[in-house]
Amino acid sequence: MAKFNQALDAHVKTGLTTLCHAWAIRRQDGVTLAFTDHDRALSFEGVSFRADSGLSARALAQSTGLSVDNTEAMGALSHWAIREDEIEQGRFDGAEVTCWRVNWVDVAQRTVLFRGSIGEMHRSGGAFRAELRGLTEALNRPLGRIYQKPCTAVLGDAGCGFDLATPGYAVSAAVDRCEEGRIFRWDDLPGFDDGWFARGRLEVLDGAAVGLWGMVKHDRKLDGSREVELWEPIRGNVTKGMQVRLVAGCDKRMETCRLKFNNLLNFQGFPDIPNEDWVMAVPKSSGANTGGSLR
Repeated sequence: MAKFNQALDAHVKTGLTTLCHAWAIRRQDGVTLAFTDHDRALSFEGVSFRADSGLSARALAQSTGLSVDNTEAMGALSHWAIREDEIEQGRFDGAEVTCWRVNWVDVAQRTVLFRGSIGEMHRSGGAFRAELRGLTEALNRPLGRIYQKPCTAVLGDAGCGFDLATPGYAVSAAVDRCEEGRIFRWDDLPGFDDGWFARGRLEVLDGAAVGLWGMVKHDRKLDGSREVELWEPIRGNVTKGMQVRLVAGCDKRMETCRLKFNNLLNFQGFPDIPNEDWVMAVPKSSGANTGGSLR
């Protein structure tokens, strides 16, 4: 909760104010962008807020209880700040946003108006529109275990517990050939079985697309070379010689967890759940009603 700023309150009550708004966007890759609708740059909390951004925001909808606070930010796309290619790459997805009301004569007189994250972003005609979601948005997400036969964990997360640094389960290599940011080929990538990286990840380690990744659709050996195909193209320029990291894939089956990763103790699925045939079973006078296939 923002602290009540008595000096700002006294300034507002004078009736003659020098107020503006300041915005800070902290992306998940560590980049911080800051703007103000004042005609001069401001600086506080170790951040410099630029004045030539063209950023503005609509009225903030706030309420008590658990209703979701929301607003919309609008601005012009520019090379130094919010670029169209970075929006396309998803670098602003889930970015943390804070908005202040500030006395630009004395920036110590300020209060937080909004704190949340960026939702959907749209761009057209050299401008962008960003949906801003309040902190209560996180309470709208369903939580809890899902009871299903396949594993619900993500390979390498806390629920899975598998160490992806284990030798043989990830490899870094320079790209030999890349087509449309979706198909990657290597002339020499030995030591891995055919399909080893299927359902895994390809992560870009350097260049303009650093930090981006994609899910592997197919992993094939072709006449001594290796081809990795993604479900969707990497939304950045990936060229020959750039370093990428391939992570082994997991199809969420108990057999894969046991044989490929030797991690059965951490399997997060329920392989013994009865199937639909068992649910539809009806009493009968002969034979064992095991719930197996009706065929």
